[in-house]
Amino acid sequence: MLRILGIVETLRVLDVEMPAQVMSVFLFVASRDDGCTTQEMQEELGLTAASCSRNTTWLTGEHRSNPARGLNLITKEVYQPNKRLRYLRLTQQRRNLAKQLSTQLND
Repeated sequence: MLRILGIVETLRVLDVEMPAQVMSVFLFVASRDDGCTTQEMQEELGLTAASCSRNTTWLTGEHRSNPARGLNLITKEVYQPNKRLRYLRLTQQRRNLAKQLSTQLND
């Protein structure tokens, strides 16, 4: 449990008010080596499309109430096979954070 708490605290350094659902979305994307679609995330995490959109927007360089609070943790691109979906990937810079969190969890 202390390892999980350490991961939560590491993520809270990025934004002290980061909701658990935003953390879940980041960890889900980080767990996929090649990224994922928004549909995969919705199915796996039980999120609505609106919730998925709100959380992924926070994790990109945007934030609904304050653009300066965007975290730049993921990229969100149109998924070419189905343009209603988005494809999510960690930014190169944040792959290091994912590795750090993995190390915290497994040590």
